[in-house]
Amino acid sequence: MIVHQAYRFALDPTRRQQGALASHVGGARFAYNWGLELVKRRLDERAAGQEVEVPWTLPALRREWNRSKATVAPWWAENSKEAYGSGLDALARGLRNWADSKQGHRAGACVGFPRHKRKGRGRQACRFSTGTIRVEADRHHVTLPRLGCLKTHESTRKLARRLEQGTARILAATISQQGGRWFVSFTCQVHRAQRRPHRPSTSIGVDVGIRHLAVLSSGQSIANPRPLASELRKLRRMSRQLARQQGPRAPDGTLRPPSGNWRKTQRKLARRHARVANLRAEALHQLTSGLAAEYGAVVVERLNVAGMIRNRRISRAIADSGMGQVRRLLGYKCPWAGGRLVEAGTFFASSKTCSRCGTVKAKLTLAERTFRCQACGLAVDRDLNAARNLAALVDGIQQIEQVVAGSGPETMQNACVRDCQPTGNGGRSDSPDIGREAAGSQQSIRM
Repeated sequence: MIVHQAYRFALDPTRRQQGALASHVGGARFAYNWGLELVKRRLDERAAGQEVEVPWTLPALRREWNRSKATVAPWWAENSKEAYGSGLDALARGLRNWADSKQGHRAGACVGFPRHKRKGRGRQACRFSTGTIRVEADRHHVTLPRLGCLKTHESTRKLARRLEQGTARILAATISQQGGRWFVSFTCQVHRAQRRPHRPSTSIGVDVGIRHLAVLSSGQSIANPRPLASELRKLRRMSRQLARQQGPRAPDGTLRPPSGNWRKTQRKLARRHARVANLRAEALHQLTSGLAAEYGAVVVERLNVAGMIRNRRISRAIADSGMGQVRRLLGYKCPWAGGRLVEAGTFFASSKTCSRCGTVKAKLTLAERTFRCQACGLAVDRDLNAARNLAALVDGIQQIEQVVAGSGPETMQNACVRDCQPTGNGGRSDSPDIGREAAGSQQSIRM
């Protein structure tokens, strides 16, 4: 089985290498902002009636950059060309996503027009797809274009072994900064051996929530670590301390050099936030890896987490639990382990349905933590009842598959529980023909 897998390692760069890493990330951000201003200017000119070409794709943006880089960025030779190509590629993706969303070819929430990137805001990253990209044989160094040999904080043996055995091939490398630390991620094409779960004929229902991270249909409850709630008091205190110190922006809005204590407090606060994110990711990975390796079929719900977060009373707890990541992680871990993931629909009444007799309640408030069936008298925890209803979906799917086994592939597709999504590009167009609509809204998005 051939899959695309990423390996992420923390780096221990020297001061000079930290400056080079920051320079590459800054070059990617500069190219992104330069290309965005060029697109906006060309759209305004087209709206005024001029016949100009709007660089909408990555090749077009690269041609414009190569023509103007000596003038707009005379220092461009200090960094790898991949740095500027990474920023232009991010802009091209943003423009394509906005165009697809505007034309109705993209599912999900509406995507806004790309916005200006600021230093220190958002994800600081740069991607390399060509040049010298390798993992050194000593298992503690990596080599990247123009950056040279960088020391890693942890051993790279997991990836190095696969590269030596010929079961992995590096496609790209991405450097990023998080919590004051630098990381490198290798996107690889990996040949994974076919595996089999420990209990291939057993299915499990997983009901994620706030009180518990997950409740399984077997009766097991996974505790929710709540990393943000446990660190919230320290985060508040450090945020107040940061606000009292001299930051980079004066009260009147003018820029000024920040104080040394402000920089020190900012680094501490960033590390604290990174710790919260790492604790949450660790709990989610342990849960999903264990489920994928143990059971042949895992059943979860397609929750509308974006809509649930709009509830201000529970939005922080929902975001702290990370319940929206469970389905995404199981989506690739189950096939890797030899199992399958079954997804219940968004409107499946797992909590309101009795797991014994199938009676559906008309209303069940969040305050009712025990499900009581008026028909058969069942009294059980509502999360456990929901998990049992999810596990019962696998038996229903298996019965449908047996009935329609000889009816052709189109019948099997109709029997699938998961909502079908269009797989084609839907007539995607990368041309800026809809730029006239964008030009009319430039006043509201211009920075």
